[in-house]
Amino acid sequence: MPVVVESRRKKLASIEKLWPGSTILDVTSKGVEPWVRFSPFFPHGGIPIPNTPGKFAQSVEGLWQGLKVFEQEDIDPSKWAITDMAGIKRGGKSRGAVRGHRFGVGSDILLGYRDARLRIYLPAYKWVLENRLVAEVEALRRQLAEKPVVLLDYETNLDVEDLSRPLSHAALIKYHLEGCWPKSRAAGA
Repeated sequence: MPVVVESRRKKLASIEKLWPGSTILDVTSKGVEPWVRFSPFFPHGGIPIPNTPGKFAQSVEGLWQGLKVFEQEDIDPSKWAITDMAGIKRGGKSRGAVRGHRFGVGSDILLGYRDARLRIYLPAYKWVLENRLVAEVEALRRQLAEKPVVLLDYETNLDVEDLSRPLSHAALIKYHLEGCWPKSRAAGA
């Protein structure tokens, strides 16, 4: 059965009409248990900070935001400790433009958006799927055995290489369920 990603912003009636008989699950921070656990904001704890032995984040989004580097501000390890799914995002004019993501605490390696997506975000989310969401992934597999599953996400970009918009974490769930985790099209990545 197929796994489909749709926008959480669409009307439920429209999604039901497009995908009749499907199981529709909201995997965002606004979803219900247990599906909310798939949100990158969910505080699973113990998520390894890349290239930083012994350091961990509560959530994938906290990890991502904490390693972000701006013109006027370096990493923010406080984002790794957030457990209420609020106040995780970082931005604003006072910090300046985003320069990239630091590849670990104390690292001189500053990754661009694409490389950070491939070397920080994807591995962190995959780690959560394989280490914190085993039961939930199995529940999704059981659902899929019976009928199609529609995953609702705020983002609907399924292409890891499309840097023009944020990547859908629901797409990563889809790829994990289908056994086709995304790899870069570029050699050596």
